[in-house]
Amino acid sequence: MADSVVKGKVRVLIAKPGLDGHDQGAKVIAYGLKDAGFEVIYTGLRRTPEDIANAALDEDVDVIGLSILSGAHLSIVRRLMAVMDEKGIGDKMVLVGGIVPDEDIPRLKEMGVAEVFVSGTYITQVAEYIKDKLGIVQA
Repeated sequence: MADSVVKGKVRVLIAKPGLDGHDQGAKVIAYGLKDAGFEVIYTGLRRTPEDIANAALDEDVDVIGLSILSGAHLSIVRRLMAVMDEKGIGDKMVLVGGIVPDEDIPRLKEMGVAEVFVSGTYITQVAEYIKDKLGIVQA
């Protein structure tokens, strides 16, 4: 069941945190979500949790999507959630995508991540998840 109904275009921030320089997947998801009707902001490579939280605040996004392939997902998410709480935006939906071992998914969710999308997930699945959780009704 949806948490709330969003009016207007949903704003999604796609971020590529850490030292990983492989951003093809992040760009694919950004373009795919744009094609699905979302307004998408892409931060570019090598962003810190502070950069991401500041961009989310500045851009007034509804969703933060992290693309992480480096294996540093636990430490990055832990720091991002702390910074988001400090900035008063801890209620934003955070999604993680990339290479995440199955055993780390429950830990990420305990930290406040709404969902984890591993490599091979279809963009339509991500778009439908966001629409469902935000209560977006198709016209």
